[in-house]
Amino acid sequence: MSAIETENLVRSYNGVRAVDGLTFAVEEGEIFGFLGPNGAGKTTTIRMLTGQIRPTEGRAVVAGCDVVRERERLKPRIGVVFEHQNLYERLSGRENLRFSARLYGVPPGRIDDVLKEVRLEDRADDPVRRYSNGMKQRLLIARALLHRPEVLFLDEPTRGLDPTVAREIRHLIAGLAHEGATVFLTTHYMEEADQLSRRVAFLDRGRIVALDTPSRLKVAHGEKRLTGILETGDKITFSLGDPEDGRRLGELAGTGCIQTLHSAEATLEEVFIRLTGRSLTE
Repeated sequence: MSAIETENLVRSYNGVRAVDGLTFAVEEGEIFGFLGPNGAGKTTTIRMLTGQIRPTEGRAVVAGCDVVRERERLKPRIGVVFEHQNLYERLSGRENLRFSARLYGVPPGRIDDVLKEVRLEDRADDPVRRYSNGMKQRLLIARALLHRPEVLFLDEPTRGLDPTVAREIRHLIAGLAHEGATVFLTTHYMEEADQLSRRVAFLDRGRIVALDTPSRLKVAHGEKRLTGILETGDKITFSLGDPEDGRRLGELAGTGCIQTLHSAEATLEEVFIRLTGRSLTE
């Protein structure tokens, strides 16, 4: 069953289509990666799917609610973590959650549950201004989980975090999906999307240019390669589709100077560049 369904979703600004005819579905319990460079339409899509702005055309249903006609019914069914942190820094982590719990009518005991889930129970009573960026991000996720949403929207959840903290956040996201949550994930980090997502959609200039599992996209659009280590310690790569590389590989193999040889699949970043002609950082 689908947690998110869109049909010809469009959002225009002054006649320019920021989102241009999106049709896709996200299954319940799926981590769905929504990938594209700045300006591709990712945040605009999230704002439509969460009922914050109206589509210019088309329709979307999230957690069984029409995002235009049933906005009030939709709100308690979704959780949203936007890229920019919007916490009350003078309040403690617990006080931030207590404020949100009152808005959603969530029992106070739930606060301790989510603090434990994001591993902030030991710092819950410290002012948020003393939190690291990673702790603030975990608090934002805790806030989004307070009311047990059916669908969780995460907009660049690890951007700007150091590798160790980013790994912790990814582990948390994977755990949420394992427990049955549906996660709609936008990220600039292709490796992150590859690790977490059951399927990914590539968004370019407001349109989906590819949608499939990471492995199928890499097989369908990636270049097949072999990587070898020579006796000198140098690394050399051969394209299996290039006759000249095939000839060179045969010559080197005949000399016995190749110490190791293994296959290397394309990365999602390479596939994205091949399909769009640009990278996520453009």
